[in-house]
Amino acid sequence: MDPQFWHGRWERDQIGFHQQEVNVHLQNFWGRLGTPGNAPVFVPLCGKSQDMCWLAKQGHPVVGVELSPIAVEAFFTENGLTATRTDQGAFTRWHSGSITILCGDFFALRREDLADVAGVYDRASLIALPPQMRQRYAHYMAELLAPQTPCLLVTFEYPQQQMDGPPFSVAAAEVEALYRDSFALERLYHRNILDENPRFKEAGLTSLEERVFRLTRLG
Repeated sequence: MDPQFWHGRWERDQIGFHQQEVNVHLQNFWGRLGTPGNAPVFVPLCGKSQDMCWLAKQGHPVVGVELSPIAVEAFFTENGLTATRTDQGAFTRWHSGSITILCGDFFALRREDLADVAGVYDRASLIALPPQMRQRYAHYMAELLAPQTPCLLVTFEYPQQQMDGPPFSVAAAEVEALYRDSFALERLYHRNILDENPRFKEAGLTSLEERVFRLTRLG
């Protein structure tokens, strides 16, 4: 997917994917990862998610990565935070308190950018990517993470022909195929949530399964 697609979405404020509230699955299942309360955690394709604030309140230093500078600036402004900006490799590093967002391309990350990260939260990253990019993403994530690093992954599954992504439909079988070579996988939750999401019904969907997985980097 062309980075300009995402720049355009933020420039036009077409951000229906953004959740105003903290994700309920993060609150319900984060403890299943066993990540120490003071350990750094990583949020890929973070946008301006309130989930980062929730993680920081649990005591975690948070490292996000986000392509759009509009999204990054909005996060700090909307949360009343004054961020310092510095260059860090291919990124502009925005930092305030226990939250750091690296503004730039996820695929430009280096392992040293995620030093000491002990947990990952992916609610909006894998499902934001079209099929041809998802395998590259999963492989790159495996390269970035140290052995035994746990990840909380949230996905949607729906008849892809009924709606254009993003968010894209990612079947449970595809999640297993993407990650099984490098991660142990545990299914934590699944439920059809279509009745609770009228905008997806209006888009023509007949089913919308939400799934939550715990991944653990092998090695």
